[in-house]
Amino acid sequence: MKFPKDFYFGATTSSHQVEGGNFNNWSKWEKQNAQKLAQNANENYKHLPNFKRIIKEAQKPQNYISAFASDQIHRYKEDVQIMRESNFNAYRFSIEWSRIEPKNGEFSRSGLAYYQNLINELKKNRIEPFTTLWHWTMPIWFDELGGFSKRANVIHFLRFVKYVVKNLKGVKYYIVLNEPEVITNKSYILGDWPPQKKSLVLGVRVLHNLIFAHNQSYKIIKEILPQSKVGIAKHNNYFESYKNRPINKLIAKILDYFANQYFIKKTIKYLDFIGLNYYFHRRIDIFGKQADNKKHSDMGWELYPWGLYHLLMDLKKYKKPLYITENGLADAHDTHRAWYIKEALKSVQKAIKDGADVRGYLYWSLLDNFEWAEGFWPRFGLVAVDYKTGKRTIRPSAKIYAKIIKESS
Repeated sequence: MKFPKDFYFGATTSSHQVEGGNFNNWSKWEKQNAQKLAQNANENYKHLPNFKRIIKEAQKPQNYISAFASDQIHRYKEDVQIMRESNFNAYRFSIEWSRIEPKNGEFSRSGLAYYQNLINELKKNRIEPFTTLWHWTMPIWFDELGGFSKRANVIHFLRFVKYVVKNLKGVKYYIVLNEPEVITNKSYILGDWPPQKKSLVLGVRVLHNLIFAHNQSYKIIKEILPQSKVGIAKHNNYFESYKNRPINKLIAKILDYFANQYFIKKTIKYLDFIGLNYYFHRRIDIFGKQADNKKHSDMGWELYPWGLYHLLMDLKKYKKPLYITENGLADAHDTHRAWYIKEALKSVQKAIKDGADVRGYLYWSLLDNFEWAEGFWPRFGLVAVDYKTGKRTIRPSAKIYAKIIKESS
């Protein structure tokens, strides 16, 4: 597979899922809900094909407490060396707001220093940092103020953005928000994640406050770093209308607008690029015909890498550079990962050939990590992590990915 000379290959993580030692709204919620999540594991996961393999771990309360996570905060140099050995030239990570501003208006120099050291290590190894400013977690004090449910609170986020961008050196690519519609839906409409609200009105309000936060953040970043590139990591589903029946097409179009297009349209003037996070293929049929793909991840998600092509071709209309900022699967035994990466990259290659301005592919995730309400049992990593010792083991699929990268230019 051949790609443009300056194409970015790499992987992604988020702070709370890999760093360890965080004290934020999520770590607080984990401790309050670990017992309940463990008790509900049997009901929550009995539908999974690998239920018998994962249930023992899923029934343990400690599975749901992030604690040291993947311990990247102490092992970042080791992780960067793994990236280098894997031929990566890009790495997306996120800034932990609570590490930078643990108290309202009080900034931590040591917190910032960690990220500066990580960036320096990446640059030394010719790996481009893609820096996400908000990947869902927030300081306790911000959560207690109401988080993004109040427009007046956005000023605190903008202050954090300004501090980071002014003081962090060596970053060209900033992603302001990660999957704003996902956190809005799960936390404020469905009520599954903290703060576990169930209100469509509140959810819509939060979404619009995040739109405002993104647009204002863009202005701040461009004022401080005019040459920077500012974008978003947007979660899009591939909605396929079954047999193109008119009613199916209509439903798919409505779902696509609200889930995939709405946030982009509201921020398009404040996007230098669009980051695409892709995991789900949704077959839309009024009669309930389900997708018939035979391969599934450990989490039961259908594996449909070809949806990447359709989403990239759809995003082409915005005339912005495109990056795949997340794409991957939970696959503890590394059964499907190499195949999935190959097929995903074929889809990317085809989209480029057909005119989409795709400039990078970042796999989720570099490491096995803490997968939010599911905890530690899902294994997304190119690199396996022993959570007792922190030991890293590069999976066979990662070596195949490294070979593809090496032979791509």
